[in-house]
Amino acid sequence: MKELLIWIPALPFIGFLLNGIFGRRIPKKLVHWIACLTTGVSFLLAGIVFFRFIGQPATEFSFQYFTWIQSGAFRAEFGLLLDPLSMVMALVVCGVGFLIHIYSIGYMWHEGGYYRFFAYMNLFMASMLMLVLADNFLLMFVGWEGVGLCSYLLIGFYFEKKSASDAGKKAFIVNRIGDFGFVLGILLIFLNFNALGFPEVFAQVAELPVEAGYGLLTAIGLLLFVGATGKSAQIPLYVWLPDAMEGPTPVSALIHAATMVTAGVYMVTRTYPIYTRAPEALFWVALVGSVTALFAATIGIFQRDIKRVLAYSTVSQLGYMFTALGVMAFSAGIFHLMTHAFFKALLFLGSGSVILALHHEQDMQNMGGLRKYLPVTCWTMWFGTLAIAGVPLFSGFFSKDDILWQAFAAPVPHHLIFYILGTVAALITAFYMFRLMILTFHGRTRYPADKLDHVHESPRTMTTVLSVLALLSLVGGYVGLPAWLGPNVFKHFLDPVFKYLPSEQQAAAAHHHSINQELMVTGIAIAVALLGIIVAWVLYQRRHVTPENESSLGWLHRLIYNKYYVDEIYDATVIHPIQRTSESFLWKVFDVGIIDGIVNGYATLSRALGIFTAQLQNGLLRSYLGWVVVGSLFFVIFILFFWSA
Repeated sequence: MKELLIWIPALPFIGFLLNGIFGRRIPKKLVHWIACLTTGVSFLLAGIVFFRFIGQPATEFSFQYFTWIQSGAFRAEFGLLLDPLSMVMALVVCGVGFLIHIYSIGYMWHEGGYYRFFAYMNLFMASMLMLVLADNFLLMFVGWEGVGLCSYLLIGFYFEKKSASDAGKKAFIVNRIGDFGFVLGILLIFLNFNALGFPEVFAQVAELPVEAGYGLLTAIGLLLFVGATGKSAQIPLYVWLPDAMEGPTPVSALIHAATMVTAGVYMVTRTYPIYTRAPEALFWVALVGSVTALFAATIGIFQRDIKRVLAYSTVSQLGYMFTALGVMAFSAGIFHLMTHAFFKALLFLGSGSVILALHHEQDMQNMGGLRKYLPVTCWTMWFGTLAIAGVPLFSGFFSKDDILWQAFAAPVPHHLIFYILGTVAALITAFYMFRLMILTFHGRTRYPADKLDHVHESPRTMTTVLSVLALLSLVGGYVGLPAWLGPNVFKHFLDPVFKYLPSEQQAAAAHHHSINQELMVTGIAIAVALLGIIVAWVLYQRRHVTPENESSLGWLHRLIYNKYYVDEIYDATVIHPIQRTSESFLWKVFDVGIIDGIVNGYATLSRALGIFTAQLQNGLLRSYLGWVVVGSLFFVIFILFFWSA
């Protein structure tokens, strides 16, 4: 397994090098063959490693390949960790990433920079795979920064478009803010445990007691979580993700489904020994996650851009995952990460199919009635919608129900608040997703009649991927059945990862709750989902409400449609003051006045001295003799009056 494992991240990186170096000079078909073949073989290898892994008696393997950094007593190995958690993440990243690569062939065929797009996509996957397979914090950080770089490159792919380049810079800067906290957390770990390898650090952490208040582990957990809020778009660092829609739609699908935004969820889960001994840090994880889930869901209610609705949906669903982690339901959080990858990739790629058919129209006000023109896109997107809405038998129902149940029954303070926030968010999610589907595919057609003749279904490379993801959105949840329905195979598979849980939490996890209570929570979840569906159906299908009609709600519509003016508040309180300070002080006073003043002053002084000394060299013998006399006089005076002193 050691030899195969290294090739899982290496192959996409090789694809990046080949297309990045030679892509401009080779045919388009060869470009996408290189990109898809390297990711496809990587997925195949992940499958082979998985089947070999489940046949092994051990559940954790740490493979060291070479010494990466050595300085004095410090030594960092290039090592990969294979356990159930990294195995799940590798399969999700490779599988969904491979499907998105295939879809991109049809979507990006007529776009410029074809080779550049696939090179960046390969690098994105290689970085994410390095992040989830690393066996130490330092190597994880390399992957962490790699996905940040790739998000900047791909969000700003249409760099000649100002809004796209601005969105890329915004994503890069906001993530740097989060990464500052992440780096401080890693440094604090190294200073206190003198190690960066996961096995070494976690073995030492396991010997520490659960903190009663704010202590070392809480500080580390909160600093790491700052990094997670940046990568996984949680309050207050979520603002970059909706703007990431400026990139090509396959990029949106890759960022939102399989890479980048799941990095924070994975990192918190991987470092669970720290969080389970820092209850205060866990509380903030659950609070930020549950508030983000509800807050982002409300913003999605009135958005008109089809991709922007899905973007805020991603922020909300990530909030669900962090809520699960905050109540110590780590398996439930990763389970929802997996199912979310299936249905969110499907929804984004389906929206891309719509956008491509409508010649890059994204406003749902100009859609409607498209199901007869895009039948495959319509019905596959319905599978994704039913999954994210939590309709029974679809994957999202099982994973979201698991999170709500774990929040309801969690042995942590304030768990009922997290449960209520999550339940309300589920109601709103069902509402805005059915609104999206009805406004896009049902009712009367609002797309210009003279352009309808050109609306047609997407190429087979795209619709085949949509069909595969629709199937996964349906059956992907059956590996994690609730206790009242069957065994939770997914949780059983992940259980060996959490061997460092404190004893009291292991006892709480082993406690069996009432099946009737779980059925009650499930019934409430189904009821709120149906309520959201019914309200959306009545308003947008029966009463034919459109996005333009929604403005009649007045200030409430303006507040939510404008995303609670959070970007404007950030501009007024952070961006503009920094810009004014930079311009008025750092530039005009410090740079021009002080730095340039000193530099230019030295230059002026040197020039004056040069002119003066040049005038002394006039070629007249009497002038030279005069200066010799003056110099001799000064020398004699110095000897007589100062030398003896």
